Amino acid sequence: MQNHRANDATWSLNKDVHEPPRSPFWFACFRDSDGRRVRKSTKTTDKTLAQEIAAKWAQLAQAGRAGRLTESQCRNVISEMYERVIGQPLHFRTARTYLSEWLENSKTDTTASTYGRYRQIVGTFLAHLGIKADRLLREVTSADVKAWRDMLKAKGLSAPTVNGAIQILRMPFKAAHDNGLIDINPLTKNSVRLFKDEARNVTKDVFTPQQIGELLKAAPSDDWRGAILCGYFTGLRLRDVTELRWNAVDIAEGTITVTTRKTRKDVIVPMHPQFAAWLEKQIRGIGRAAVFPTLAGKSGQGKNGLSAQFRRIMDKAGVKGRVLREATGAARPHSSLTFHSLRHSFNSALQAVGVGVELRQELVGHASVEMNRRYAHPDIEVKRKAISLLPSIPTKARGR
Repeated sequence: MQNHRANDATWSLNKDVHEPPRSPFWFACFRDSDGRRVRKSTKTTDKTLAQEIAAKWAQLAQAGRAGRLTESQCRNVISEMYERVIGQPLHFRTARTYLSEWLENSKTDTTASTYGRYRQIVGTFLAHLGIKADRLLREVTSADVKAWRDMLKAKGLSAPTVNGAIQILRMPFKAAHDNGLIDINPLTKNSVRLFKDEARNVTKDVFTPQQIGELLKAAPSDDWRGAILCGYFTGLRLRDVTELRWNAVDIAEGTITVTTRKTRKDVIVPMHPQFAAWLEKQIRGIGRAAVFPTLAGKSGQGKNGLSAQFRRIMDKAGVKGRVLREATGAARPHSSLTFHSLRHSFNSALQAVGVGVELRQELVGHASVEMNRRYAHPDIEVKRKAISLLPSIPTKARGR
């Protein structure tokens, strides 16, 4: 046995006295923070390393008895020991630091829209954690995640939306567990269960031409009237419509060329005469000037977002869809008719006039890689003929 004293922290080092020994490791003996004599295995057969470990333990225990022990001291000691053995420093990541690093790394592997969704989910989770976001990642528990999940549901988000947020958050925590940064993953399927979606028959409905006429009459601005026409006659998604730029519009050729935000697929859509007539009345901007300047750059979500603005247009027009999910919390009920229904209406109207599925997939940007291999891309004249078959929207609203 060897006794040592350093900074009033006494410790000794010895080995198992049994024959044969039950453990090959060196044991450190010292007084803990409560003053009790303890004997702990250093888990090493290296005497020099065992001496360093014993000395550090004794110093920490002495600091604890004096009321001077801090979390940072403990971290430093562990980091020093880890670097002494492994040869690399041990980094203690807080929840905020780790999740921010994960977000940054995901930039190169995702589209801009997907990265934005990840950032929004991580941001709401860190905000929910409060001061705990700046504590060690391993301190995040399943209870924290469940509380966040329940908070999202109480705010009125639908079960699929909340479940999607949980699925996204599972990715960084699984990676942290796989890489040994945390011992317990707080987001396993068994520890945090998804909500059951009680909605039935959630398929979106389509607008009739008469309903779209009512929406045009109720629209609060010319930009919204143009956006509604664009959504119906091109099948583009809301943000693709509102972010449309004049350099994507070829009046002479009568086409619109866009790279969709969701799929990053290039789509060329001929203009329907009714939408072309609206465009020709507008003051044409230069280059990347917005076609709908009062809508461009606006968020799709939130109380004053584009989706909410469109709901108000529907309310004013007296156009109502089926209730897919009842209102929960502060949220509105989920309707079977939204701006995205214009995309379904476009596809349905093409089907109604006899346009085949392959051409419809080309026009709405849904064609898969396999489909592209099996079918040649239709030329613009074939597309133009298909678009011309769509019925125009009545400009005079019907009596209600």
